[in-house]
Amino acid sequence: MPQRLDDACIDEKLAQLSGWTRVGDNIEKNFKLKDFEEALKFVNQVGAAAQAMDHHPDIFLHDWNQVRITASTHSAKGITENDIELATQVNTFHC
Repeated sequence: MPQRLDDACIDEKLAQLSGWTRVGDNIEKNFKLKDFEEALKFVNQVGAAAQAMDHHPDIFLHDWNQVRITASTHSAKGITENDIELATQVNTFHC
């Protein structure tokens, strides 16, 4: 089972992840895409990456072109290296 990261480690890693913030025991980021079609493509990219990792974030498509990704490791009851790794991958899909 993945181990929950301590607060200092989370802060350090988030400082290296553009746009991601900590909200309680989650990390999240809102992405603004060009249009609805691009938002759907982005959601599918995130979904494929998450499935490959067997690590599944909450994905919320809203306002026709925005996607909020919220990641946490339920089994660890907090943020783990898996969440950071997924966030790092997601950032490569959208700049």
